[in-house]
Amino acid sequence: MFLSTYMDKDLLNKKIQNRYRGLLRVSEPLAEKDEMRSIREAFHYAMDAFDGEKTSSGEPCIFHALAIARIVAEEIGLGSTSIISALLYNIVEVTNSTRKEFEKRFGVQVLLILEGLSKISELDTDKTSYQAENFRNLLLNLASDVRVILIKLAERLDNLRNLDKRNRKKQLQIASETYYLYAPLAHRLGLYNVKSELEDLSMKFIESETYKMISNKLKETNSARNKFIRDFSSPLKEKLRKQGFDFEVKGRTKSIHSIWIKMKKQNVEFEEVYDLFAIRIVVKSKSDREKADCWQVYSLVTDLYQPNPQRLRDWISIPKSNGYESLHTTVAGTGGQWVEVQIRTERMNEIAEKGYATHWKYKGQKWSKSLDTWLSEMSEILKTQETEQIDFIDQVKLNLYSDEIFVFTPKADLKRLPAGSTVLDFAFDIHSDIGSACRSGKVNNKNVPIRHILQNGDQVEIVTSKNQKPKTDWLNFVVTSKAKTKIKQALNEEKFKAAEAGKEILKRRFRNWKIQYSDNNIKRLLKFYKLKTSQDLYSLVAGEKINLPELKEVLSEAENIEDAKPGTPVEKPEIKTSIPKYDDYLVIENKVKNLDYKFAKCCNPIFGDEIFGFVTISDGIKIHRVNCPNAPQLLSKYGYRVIDTKWTPAQGTKSFETTIKVSGINDIGMVSRLSDVISREMRVNIRNISVNSDEGLFEGTIKVFVMDTAHLDVLLHKIMRVKGVLKASRYDEPGAG
Repeated sequence: MFLSTYMDKDLLNKKIQNRYRGLLRVSEPLAEKDEMRSIREAFHYAMDAFDGEKTSSGEPCIFHALAIARIVAEEIGLGSTSIISALLYNIVEVTNSTRKEFEKRFGVQVLLILEGLSKISELDTDKTSYQAENFRNLLLNLASDVRVILIKLAERLDNLRNLDKRNRKKQLQIASETYYLYAPLAHRLGLYNVKSELEDLSMKFIESETYKMISNKLKETNSARNKFIRDFSSPLKEKLRKQGFDFEVKGRTKSIHSIWIKMKKQNVEFEEVYDLFAIRIVVKSKSDREKADCWQVYSLVTDLYQPNPQRLRDWISIPKSNGYESLHTTVAGTGGQWVEVQIRTERMNEIAEKGYATHWKYKGQKWSKSLDTWLSEMSEILKTQETEQIDFIDQVKLNLYSDEIFVFTPKADLKRLPAGSTVLDFAFDIHSDIGSACRSGKVNNKNVPIRHILQNGDQVEIVTSKNQKPKTDWLNFVVTSKAKTKIKQALNEEKFKAAEAGKEILKRRFRNWKIQYSDNNIKRLLKFYKLKTSQDLYSLVAGEKINLPELKEVLSEAENIEDAKPGTPVEKPEIKTSIPKYDDYLVIENKVKNLDYKFAKCCNPIFGDEIFGFVTISDGIKIHRVNCPNAPQLLSKYGYRVIDTKWTPAQGTKSFETTIKVSGINDIGMVSRLSDVISREMRVNIRNISVNSDEGLFEGTIKVFVMDTAHLDVLLHKIMRVKGVLKASRYDEPGAG
């Protein structure tokens, strides 16, 4: 036993030393000699502090610390200060007694980063308000030291890489939270590689079957893809050499997640996604020649291969707001296969892969300034106290992950806005006072309403009015977080003024009625009108939306009930309780009492699907599929309301409604043939068939009742064999809840 323990310990030490040497190897290009000494000191400090402790996944804590530090150095490209902070993160909370020690041994910058990290507690909490507040604290560090965020992203990436060691509930919660919040954050900070891996690993646990299918098909087609890349690149390399370019050409297969998104958007199978990979040309170029060199390379590419003019993307003249610069074109390669070609310089490539981590290296350049502008806007949003924390998370997410449009002021100043932005969003982007007073707009010299959606290249002028004030319905069509925040602020100020006036009206009435103005009486009124706060009550009074004599009756009845003599029976309304209807095919965690369940209409789970239960506020428990379109949002924002739900081994005779999407060649009798296969041959009940045809093709949906996923698979196979059918698949109806 002693020998076994000794050998285990010896093997563990070897593994630690191997990982430590790997960290030193990737750190050396980023650190001076004295900085390398500090990294070694931080490692030994961490070893002593962890003293054999293990993470929740069962790994030694020092493995986790070394992994985070290596990601920070190798994949994000940060320097010694961040590497040291990553090693010391999660060891001990920085207190007054340890401040001086940390500052003396590792420097004030490390101390400040550790203090920033210590303010961010783990997001896997049971209270969503804490989760929102923690995410706010996380993002507030953007304004102080973005390295705090980058280290946090590195930690999340390592957590995802080891997520298979956690239980299923934690896998879903962490993967969904990463997909909903952390991947968009990595995208916004320009960390393309980190963002792609976070998305892929999240998908691995949320959409496991689809992930495996795409992964396997990529492996099967790998050799053919590599041959095509070699054949495509060979003449291109020769032409570039003749022109004297110092360059690198490489093929890059698109991420599993991006392929899946294309399949969903275009409603196609894997084999029908034509651009599974991209060719990237990276040229070494002097700073004053970068733009000219990229366009010259573009000219050489299009001399060899026919370009698609609709697919040219110029992010060199106007970089993306996360700093991304590149020329993208799609050309027809051998055999007519479309290929995306990306052209950029070494500097552009470094920024594209490591994003904000290269901020200091290129400080002051145009891409850096656009990030600074975004950071200052984000800081303004974060400092605004939102009453509803969940709204805050959604608001921030809008600012993280959206396509951009470029529009111009009348003086031709460029403004970046999220796709779908309106004239009112543009007005608030210029200044909050202009937004609040916005009455209409002029787009390309034509008068338009404030809800008009802007397009790329529009020139916009704002028309204001002194009498205009923000309205509640404005929140229904603005999309930028800045506009939403400023509108809510203005509405809250108006509501506060109205509430103060309503309060004075109520006090005067109470005096006239000779009723005491007390907290108890206000609570009675809130209960009667089902209001949350006294401010809501006062606002309704000020707006004359409550009949004041009715208030007197409510309070008088309440006093009569309380004044009733002991023993006097008081009639109470009958309260009906919902009796749970747990059938023998579904097991819900702890058999939650007094809550019925329903199957969510957004994804229509059927027997055999991987599912979870979600406790709603007023509609009992909703059963969702794990790959439901709404699952990432529910699991990440409301993890505390998610309960384990499983099918029992015995199915019983229950049938489940699901929707099938069918498309193909329109032909006489198509609907009849489909009905025959479904109802006569398969004996499946049809609830509804809806078919539309256009130019010889048809597309439709069929709602049917099936026993389980295996039954559905057989049905889909049978439908695919119907003459004229090109595609049949399970369909989630958009907008259903």
